[in-house]
Amino acid sequence: MAPSLYWWAKETHRGTPVVVKMDNPNNWSMVELESPTEEDFMYPNDAVQKGGRNKNAKQLTWVLLLKAHKAAGCLTSIAAAFFSLAAIVRRRVSSGRTDSTDISAAENPAVKSRFYTCIKIFLWLSLLLLGFEIAAYYKGWHFRTPDLQLKYLYTLTNGFTVRDLFDSVYSRWVLIRVEYLAPPLQFLANVCILLFLVQSLDRLVLCLGCFWIKFKNVKPVAKQGLLDLESGDGGDGYFPMVLVQIPMCNEKEVYQQSIATVCNLEWPKGKMLIQVLDDSDDPTTQYLIKEEVLKWQQNGANILYRHRVNREGYKAGNLKSAMNCSYVKDYEFVVIFDADFQPNPDFLQRTVPHFKDNEELGLVQARWSFVNKDENLLTRLQLINLAFHFEVEQQVNGIFLNFFGFNGTAGVWRIKALEESGGWLERTTVEDMDIAVRAHLHGWKFIFLNDVECQCELPESYEAYRKQQHRWHSGPMQLFRLCLPAIIQSKISIWKKGNIIFLFFLLRKLILPFYSFTLFCIILPMTMFIPEATLPSWVVCYVPATMSFLSILPAPKSFPFIVPYLLFENTMSVTKFNAMISGLFQLGSAYEWVVTKKSGRSSEGDLVSLVEKQPKQHQRGSSEPNLEEMREEIMHKEKRESKKKKHNRIYTKELALAFLLLTAAARSLLSAQGIHFYFLLFQGVSFLLVGLDLIGEQVE
Repeated sequence: MAPSLYWWAKETHRGTPVVVKMDNPNNWSMVELESPTEEDFMYPNDAVQKGGRNKNAKQLTWVLLLKAHKAAGCLTSIAAAFFSLAAIVRRRVSSGRTDSTDISAAENPAVKSRFYTCIKIFLWLSLLLLGFEIAAYYKGWHFRTPDLQLKYLYTLTNGFTVRDLFDSVYSRWVLIRVEYLAPPLQFLANVCILLFLVQSLDRLVLCLGCFWIKFKNVKPVAKQGLLDLESGDGGDGYFPMVLVQIPMCNEKEVYQQSIATVCNLEWPKGKMLIQVLDDSDDPTTQYLIKEEVLKWQQNGANILYRHRVNREGYKAGNLKSAMNCSYVKDYEFVVIFDADFQPNPDFLQRTVPHFKDNEELGLVQARWSFVNKDENLLTRLQLINLAFHFEVEQQVNGIFLNFFGFNGTAGVWRIKALEESGGWLERTTVEDMDIAVRAHLHGWKFIFLNDVECQCELPESYEAYRKQQHRWHSGPMQLFRLCLPAIIQSKISIWKKGNIIFLFFLLRKLILPFYSFTLFCIILPMTMFIPEATLPSWVVCYVPATMSFLSILPAPKSFPFIVPYLLFENTMSVTKFNAMISGLFQLGSAYEWVVTKKSGRSSEGDLVSLVEKQPKQHQRGSSEPNLEEMREEIMHKEKRESKKKKHNRIYTKELALAFLLLTAAARSLLSAQGIHFYFLLFQGVSFLLVGLDLIGEQVE
């Protein structure tokens, strides 16, 4: 009987590739209904029986050609990716837009460039040392440990084996490293490691506290139930006078949905007044907002439009001016919503009752949720950070300490607490944290409601997120300088003073960005060129991975992004460190305030409910249709102009650090340091992507 031949049929059986058996040219039969493997090519007679593995030369050649084709395809795709990246880089460079293109008038360019100059010095030094180390490597100086280096150095200097000028210079360089450079670098590394461990311990304690809260189901309970609130004005429900404020500035993308959601809050109309505090300097935006307020007034809403002539003090000045109105004395509580926030109709019913019979309570803060959390990678990474901030930091501090930083929006204040604490002050860019600290020093307590959510937007572009983070990290350092004497002289207990000074300010606002930038962006690359100073593997890999895992627990769906989150947080440490230094030493950028760009997104459910509750247009004459057409034309024109002005930028500090880390990765490769090499490589790529503005919203 002729031997059977096995082939990989191109046809499929019910969508599955099959291996077929041919006993003779006229008889085909299927013997396996599964995808063929490489063994079916290399050992064709083993498709059914695994005996006699006689290789077929032609089939082996076919396998090799197939593998070569796959490799060529991979190389082609990699090459295409590199060409695409090169095109993007060329487009970025040709546009001439960098993060230093437009410096505000309050900025001193010389001061702003000092940080970048220091990074460039480290970069050029690393490039010089890399060339030096590569030359030494090819001369056979393959050092693996500092002990071997010291031994070989002793041989060079005392054994008279120096053969040429390069050996002499390199031996002197090693001596300088050992005696002068390594000790201070190792000391600084040890200090940063200690700070890193302290901050990690703080994060671990917060997570354990959150776990205890979840396990015991501990949460604030209002003394006034929702059922009593349904009784209305004539019943026994708790309906104090509430003032609702919507501060905004040039918010043409979100003003309509913001005003609509606030006007739909379920609260007796006679007990609620809405203030639209418009600080816009654009006449078109002012006109549109004023028309929207007028529309809701005609529908019966108790709403006022207020525009300041003097716009000093940013948001704090806006709120302070509004609180000086004579009619404010008739209200007991004030609720603040930023322009992109969309509270649920029952927001007041779930927050205000906590104040009943609780005269020490000054603030009730609700949690944020996000309508665009899955928009791009940048919003997904922000979700991880903010989910941890609210569910862990805010909730634990609220339960155990009755104190946390006010988030500036989606909160209800007792007006008496604001007045006794000194009201809104324009001295920092974090007026919300400022009033919270002063209220705590005056003995007021805070409550955080993790189960009451208020929807808002996350910044979708890196430029907007970067400016937001700069304000959030420079402001606390300004506030720390200003509040430290008041904290020390206050009458609160010693342990509360320690909590504010060491945990709230120093550990979470100063130490975190300091060690994150210094340890992973400066010290780690330098230890590659000064190997006598070392960082253990657990500092580079295991502890950061554990802390990232703890950070991602409140947002379990974000688990696939744990590695990008770790890398991106280290990348953002540049912005946070720069902002912290600006705030601590009162540099010009510490007072920079840029309104975070918004896109006006809403959830589908919110859109449906708003359409159903949208007020009907009251006819005011024949000019109404023309007015509506004019509004639409203005909006389209504004959108077209905004698109023309949008552009991606090149961030010079991030790019310089990218090349510094990649240079250190190349040096690490020479000494075969596995974990350090991979960390430096991936971190360098992360800085490169951020430096080229390839994360977040892409703008043409």
